[in-house]
Formats: sequence, structure tokens, C-alpha cells
Amino acid sequence: MKRSTTTTISKSKPQLQQIKPAIDWEVRPGGMLVQKRFLGSDPGCGNTQIINIKVSLDSYHHHISIPSTSTFGDLKKILTRVTNLESKDQRLLFRGKEKADDERLDMAGIKDMSKVMLLEDPASKEKKLMSKNNANVHALDAVMKVRTEVDRLSQKVAAMETSAKIGMKIVEKEVEVLTELLMKELLKLDGIEAEGEARTQRRIEVRRIQGFVDILDGLKLTMSSKRFDQRVVSTVTVMAKWETFDSGVGSLNAPNHVHNSTKITKDWEQFE
Repeated sequence: MKRSTTTTISKSKPQLQQIKPAIDWEVRPGGMLVQKRFLGSDPGCGNTQIINIKVSLDSYHHHISIPSTSTFGDLKKILTRVTNLESKDQRLLFRGKEKADDERLDMAGIKDMSKVMLLEDPASKEKKLMSKNNANVHALDAVMKVRTEVDRLSQKVAAMETSAKIGMKIVEKEVEVLTELLMKELLKLDGIEAEGEARTQRRIEVRRIQGFVDILDGLKLTMSSKRFDQRVVSTVTVMAKWETFDSGVGSLNAPNHVHNSTKITKDWEQFE
């Protein structure tokens, strides 16, 4: 008895051709044409569009790209990285009204290329001003400490300068040590960050120190010149002594070459 076998041939379903969606383009600030970006979906508003906002702070303008469904609090976080202003110190105004952190951009009517004004909180600005004033006070105090030390060193410079004028001997090592001490004070001034009056006083003190260093350099140059003159005088003296020795001056027996010459002359006269 033969068994009949039934073969079932399954036909594969034809693959559906994927249809690529049309690319939506947008023009960025500066005229660059790019593909428009979307961030997922929102149950109430559909796809979320990335918009560009122009934020003005004083005379500066910042172009921020952000999802339209973001809040003003989210915008402040981005502005913190751009302006170094903390979120709590920022006030965002749109159409003349300050916006709350939890309010959404699209709900407030902000669209692509909308303009938002950023203001720094007055309390924060006053706090920074006080901090800056305190820093200037500390800087001015540091400059005054340097001035006190420079006044002490300047007395030594004046004493050395007076000694040089009246012909007193000056130790070169003391001049070098005094110059080094003044240069240390100059380095202290260079490390002080100052503004306003403190900066002016620092500049004055730098010029004072440079003037004292120039005086000391002049004294060193004068001392070197005197040593050179002494060496020249010593050399001339030695040469004079040698010339005196060669001429016979000061010797016990004067040279007799003149007498010998006269005798020889007489002999030639007798020969003739």
C-alpha cells in the first residue's frame, strides 16, 4: 500500500520597499544650510524642533541652539557655560517680561531666531563689586608693604651715593647685595594683581625701584673706571722706573760713553 505524501511549498512574502522620508532643511545663523534636527516626540506637541535663540547680555550676543520644549531654567543652564553666570544670578526677559524657570519656551511664544534679554541679578552684581573692591584693598596693602621696604633700602642707596661723591671708598659687594634686595621687591610687585588705585601705586613703585637700581649700576661703573685708572697709573710708573734705570740716573757710577767718544775723535784728528 502506497502512502501519498503531500509537499507544502511556502512562498515567501515580497519585502516591502523602504520609503525614505523627505529631508527637511533649515538655514542656520551665518547662512549655513543643514538638515533640521528633531529630538524624539512629545505627546502633546509631536516632534520637538531645535530652535536658535539670540540672547543679549549688555553689548554681547550669544546664539543658543535648544529644543523648543525646553524651559527657561534649561536655557539658564546653557547660559551658565557661556557667560559664567550662575543660574540663580540670571534674569531672562522675553517681550519685556521676566520668565520663570519652569515655563516652557514654546509656551511663552519663543520661536526660531527669537530674541531674549539676559540681565545679571543686581544683588549678584553688587556682591562681585564688593569682592573686587576687597581684592583691590588687599593689593594696595601689599604694594604699601613693598614701599616700606623700598624706603628702607633707599636710605642705603642715598648713603652710598653720598660717599661716592665725597671720594670715600665703597665696597662693591655691598652694592651687589643692595641691588639684589631691590630686585626681590620688584618681583613682589610683579606678582600683585591690582586694579584702579592699587595698580597706579604699583606702577609708581616699580619706577622708584628701577631708579635706585640705575644709581647702583652707575656706582659700579664708576668703581670699575677708578680701578682701570689705577692700573694705568701703576703701569706708567713702572715704565718710568725702567726708563730711569736705562739712562743711568740715580746709579752710583754715571755712564762714561761720552768720554770715550771724545777720546776717539781726538785720535782721528791726530792721524790726519
